[in-house]
Amino acid sequence: MIGVIVNAEDRAVAREFFELFKTPWEFYSERRHYDVLLSTVDGRLDKTAKLTVCYAGRKLHDEEQDRPVRQQHAVLIYRGDRIPIYGDIVRFPDKNRDLLIDEESQQCAGYLNHSGNGVLARIGFDLFGEVRKLLTVGQPTVNAHIPTLELHIALLRNLINECGISVVEIPPVPEGHRFIACLTHDVDHPSICQHKWDHTTFGFLYRAVFGSLRNFIQRRMPLRDLVKNWMATLKLPFVHMKLAKDFWREFDDRYLELEKDISSTFFMIPFKNYSGASRCGQAPKFRAARYEARDIASTIHKLISAGCEVGVHGLDAWMDSSRGREELDEIRDITGVSEIGVRMHWLYYDEHSPLALEKAGATYDSTIGYNQTVGYRAGTTQAYKPLQASRLLELPLHAMDTALFYRSHLGLSPSQARVVLDRMIENAVQFGGCLTINWHDRSIFPERLWETSYRDLLAALKARGAWFSTAGEAVSWFRKRRAAVFETDSTQPGGMSVAAVSDHEDNLPQLRLRIHNGRESCRTGARRSEGYVDGACYKTVNTRVGSEADA
Repeated sequence: MIGVIVNAEDRAVAREFFELFKTPWEFYSERRHYDVLLSTVDGRLDKTAKLTVCYAGRKLHDEEQDRPVRQQHAVLIYRGDRIPIYGDIVRFPDKNRDLLIDEESQQCAGYLNHSGNGVLARIGFDLFGEVRKLLTVGQPTVNAHIPTLELHIALLRNLINECGISVVEIPPVPEGHRFIACLTHDVDHPSICQHKWDHTTFGFLYRAVFGSLRNFIQRRMPLRDLVKNWMATLKLPFVHMKLAKDFWREFDDRYLELEKDISSTFFMIPFKNYSGASRCGQAPKFRAARYEARDIASTIHKLISAGCEVGVHGLDAWMDSSRGREELDEIRDITGVSEIGVRMHWLYYDEHSPLALEKAGATYDSTIGYNQTVGYRAGTTQAYKPLQASRLLELPLHAMDTALFYRSHLGLSPSQARVVLDRMIENAVQFGGCLTINWHDRSIFPERLWETSYRDLLAALKARGAWFSTAGEAVSWFRKRRAAVFETDSTQPGGMSVAAVSDHEDNLPQLRLRIHNGRESCRTGARRSEGYVDGACYKTVNTRVGSEADA
């Protein structure tokens, strides 16, 4: 059990952090003994703990003679990983660099102090201040590739484990799989016939004719794709005259064929010819779609019958709860499904959005991500509850096709994109959680022709042991994990019981119980890996953790 000492304003952040690092903890009580004490408060600490971890980006009272140096923002090195720090940090020039190193100055930013009573780990930043910034402001694009919040969790877990204290947790890893893969599709342009002489048509023609030629010359596109795009350009007048197939219209059949037995999520725009609002007034006119969900109701019903999910590609829900309720009700009426999730069109979102979406009745949101790059805007692969919300969960978006390939964004070639996506898959294998992908409806057709890259991505996800889920299923699995509760087991010293929801009828994978360096495992299904034992987590699991025998 970890005892946590924080200021009142950080209690909500601490609660959310320990939903992501799902391990036994509680706010500090003087009546309890803790093997681990975590504090962000300057003051007298419990000297009986085996490990005391003190996080603070400022000088503490007993450090006045140690000459720590304070600065703002830094990148710290921990075991070769770079951890960006967005608030204040302190460096300790006179301390050994045995834990954390400031990348720029190469000075100590965290150290261990061993004494006869236990170990003090002094970390030169405010953990919960960092978590707050990640879950509200998010990371700048320069650090998008770093799963910063997951690295904070890994640092704390390692500190505890390496002090000879067992760590029990429910990792964000479904039983029987290595991580979650959520395939999503924003449906913006389900038919090219709906576009006459507008910006979408002009963009299509320019990229199909000139962009394809440039990509071919630069060996970023094979000859067959150049020919496909030029042929599509020649066919376009006949498509408008209904003498040739609308090559964007068959997105549903094509994705169902590509994904086969995989269930994915399609976000549909509720109302056409409406651009929505921004905080400064009307949004740009070309944000308006030329279709609305009712125009393709038969397609929606086909997708639902195939096991896919349909959500709202919202227009105003991010800032206006009454308009958001109208958008959600429109999709509910078409689908007959009450639990509806949202991803905002163009990823519109601000600090007030969680409350607006929650008030509108959204089950979850999946907007937090980047338009111009790929990575971890909130620093995590896990669904989390925004600090402003009481019920809504956020399923972060990690990789979008247009961000990968458009020259105005990353502008990667297919081989370069494969390297980036493979690295993100490896992060998902390492940290667990959910890797959320967005491949737009038209992206497998001319002029984009990104189908081969999508096929390669699906193959890589399957090869690395992903559980493929809809966005709603992924969020439901995280809700089940959040519902699990650790309780002290009074029947044995050092014992801990886990009350976990176990409903095989929900068709969701079971939770895991993971014990790092422990000598006891779950009752059934135990599986030993390097440094820990995994087991399926059923209704109630009892295990001893943190005792001398385990240490």
